[in-house]
Order: sequence, then structure tokens, then C-alpha cells
Amino acid sequence: MRAIVPDVLAPGLRLVFCGTAPSRASAAARAYYAKPGNRFWPALHAAGFTPRRFQPTEYPLLLELGIGLTDLCKDHSGNDDELPSGALDAARLRQKIERYRPGAVAFTSKNAARAFLARDVAYGWQAEQVGSARLYVLPSPSGQATRFWDERPWRALALWLRETNRVHEPGT
Repeated sequence: MRAIVPDVLAPGLRLVFCGTAPSRASAAARAYYAKPGNRFWPALHAAGFTPRRFQPTEYPLLLELGIGLTDLCKDHSGNDDELPSGALDAARLRQKIERYRPGAVAFTSKNAARAFLARDVAYGWQAEQVGSARLYVLPSPSGQATRFWDERPWRALALWLRETNRVHEPGT
């Protein structure tokens, strides 16, 4: 089955963002985080991951910055509570991480991180790694998760990446 929104992955990326599944709007646009009100693209720019605010349809350009995108569920779309049982495929994600060996994987919600790690999580760095890839949990940028929104973990991750020379420097 063809992925609803294709992975943006390559060997040795600096960072891969991983969500649960595309929203219906993202599936219709065939682009990551395309639902109006989603903070993903504004947060990437505000935190310093990107030199400008990208539009959802420009998602393939993130590869040029050493950033990738994927989801735990590639075959279904919708809200997390609408996905069929077993749709979040942690084993497939683990295989991708082992194959592509990014510097870090940032889950764009606690739900995505919980599904992958099979335990409760807090925002920030996790104790586990997959190979050499560190794991990080971010507040969901979804408009439906507004009450949990906090840009500080996004900024902290971007700062860490800049300090380790792993991300675009604003203004360059």
C-alpha cells in the first residue's frame, strides 16, 4: 500500500520529526501538517530549525536542511482516536531509524512517543536511544492540542541541534 504522505528520509539526517498519522487535511493535500491551525511549520521557523516559514507543500525541502519527516502510521489518516487498532507501527519506525541513522528523532506528540516507547513520557529527551539516535518528545502542534502547546521544548531542541552543529543557523 502506498503511503498517504511519503516519508522524507535519507541516511544520516540531523533530525527526523515523527507524528502519529496524517490528519484528513494532510491526506487531502498529501503534505505534512497541512491542517489550518497546526503550529508545526510556524514552530519550525520560530524555533530556528528553518530559515523561513515553509508551507506544508514544501515539506520535501526539509531534506536540504538535514531534516526528515515520517509518521508511525503511513496507511491511515485522521485523529489519533480514529485510527484502527494496530495502525501505529513502532516496529516499522524502529527499522527506519536503524536504516537511516538520524542524529535524533523528535516525536511531535506524547501520543506518538507513548506508542513507540510503550510507556508514559514527558517532554524533552528520553532515556532510550535507537542505535545512536536520541529520542525527544515535543508538545503536539495540532490545533486540537492547543491547551498543551508550549514552544519551549521546540526551542530547546533547536538550540541543542545548533550547539551540536546539526541544524540551520538563522540568518545564514
